[in-house]
Amino acid sequence: MDAEQILAGNRRALAKAITLVESTRAEHRRAADALLDTLLPHTGRSIRIGVSGVPGVGKSTFIEAFGLHLLRQGHRLAVLAVDPSSPVAGGSILGDKTRMERLSREEAAFIRPSPSAGALGGVAHRTRESLLLCEAAGFDVILVETVGVGQSEYEVAELVDFFLVLMLPNAGDELQGIKRGIMELADALVINKSDGESAGLAQRTRQHYQNALHLLRHGSFWAPRVLCCSALENQGIDAVWEMICEYRNEAEACGVLAARRARQNGAWLKRLIAELLEQRFRSDPHVRAELPLLEQQVLRGDLTPRAAARRLLP
Repeated sequence: MDAEQILAGNRRALAKAITLVESTRAEHRRAADALLDTLLPHTGRSIRIGVSGVPGVGKSTFIEAFGLHLLRQGHRLAVLAVDPSSPVAGGSILGDKTRMERLSREEAAFIRPSPSAGALGGVAHRTRESLLLCEAAGFDVILVETVGVGQSEYEVAELVDFFLVLMLPNAGDELQGIKRGIMELADALVINKSDGESAGLAQRTRQHYQNALHLLRHGSFWAPRVLCCSALENQGIDAVWEMICEYRNEAEACGVLAARRARQNGAWLKRLIAELLEQRFRSDPHVRAELPLLEQQVLRGDLTPRAAARRLLP
């Protein structure tokens, strides 16, 4: 893989590199690791934004409107859109380029849908590596669209600089359904579809959410905010970007951004160690021979899972 083509912003080379890092073949992993080592000095210059939200909130519509606004400002945008994988067949729709048709035609935009493949938090296993490749290719804004609000929002927060959660203009039971985890992790809630007959409802919803968030602060410099927008009518998109820029400037000024990324790298290291240990465990000849037999004993109820695990890990 030619690192120089990626550094030159060649989108075809970037797409091939992401395919390489997503591969599970051992020779591809070695090649991907070597490529990432070469490109690492050219990474870290972007603003990384996570976008999550309940199904039907309009994530793709928001990202397209937001992305087009960024391109008009002279930015280069990469969108890592994680699509849900089928737990049965393992397939993935990978339809984000269809949903973001206008954005996908722009030369300064790069959209990469990837299957979640069962990854927690709706983040594909290799999203971190893909993000670094996009930064090396010169994209200064990286958006990570997740499959939705699941049980592991920490996976998203440990990947990006700014975590944005899209909400619907409904101040009823939905407020009670927001998990405290999201309230503590979100840097901002953005109420999408705040147009037409929903405009007034969206403003009341914004006040409800703001009241719920007013006691939460991310460190000593940022209080999570609630904004309204309409991606369909392109209203309020500029205010969202201005808020993110304000956050980044304040986070950089007080050293929070650098500390956050360092903490994320530490968490990433632990995750990779666990992954590599499991790979070595499963490739051990003794484990490969004994595991199917032990699994059958566990399924029959002849052996407890703990006892079976101890036989493989004395």
